[in-house]
Amino acid sequence: MATTSPPTTPITATATASPMPRPMRADARRNHDRLLAEARAAFAAHGTDASLEEVARRAGVGIGTLYRHFPTRYALMGAVFQGAVDELVARAEGLTHASAPCEALVAWLRAIITHAGEYRGLARALMAECGTDNPASAMASCSIPMREAGTALLARAQRSGAVRPDVPIRDLMQLTNAIALAAEQSPDDPELADRLLSLALRGLRPRTEEDGPASQP
Repeated sequence: MATTSPPTTPITATATASPMPRPMRADARRNHDRLLAEARAAFAAHGTDASLEEVARRAGVGIGTLYRHFPTRYALMGAVFQGAVDELVARAEGLTHASAPCEALVAWLRAIITHAGEYRGLARALMAECGTDNPASAMASCSIPMREAGTALLARAQRSGAVRPDVPIRDLMQLTNAIALAAEQSPDDPELADRLLSLALRGLRPRTEEDGPASQP
């Protein structure tokens, strides 16, 4: 009597998919949330160079627990600023249908400068991260969505003819962060950021015949 081989189970994406991450235990979640709250307060009071040991102490945990949740300072910063980044991205999306594309872009850049100015050292950190596309970067969850949001606003301003077509979003983001850093280092001049942004925007507009040649021979 012939025997029948058992049917083979087809290999599916489900069978080879990576397992879902395990949910965080309740005590680990409490530690995570306390660390974020204390880090947010410490960064606001002392800048992003605030002592992580002090953050851990105030959260009631050891420094090892802090590093288990946030392996680097940048990882902690990315988690602390995620909420603000989400707001900036949402604002960019809301401005993508504005009737004046250049004004929409400028309003968003001013919002970035304001956000970066809330924490001493943040502008410097954003400048360091702005040039990377590495999704494993410690602040990729902040830098990459911001760059993508800015790309849409910049493209609209370029299509309207208000901004030169050869301006890349990377340069514009770096310029914005540099303005925020300059303003941070000149706290006695609250108008500096607006003046620098206005100067930068003049350089971004397309050259006209009235402007003359870019350089003299």
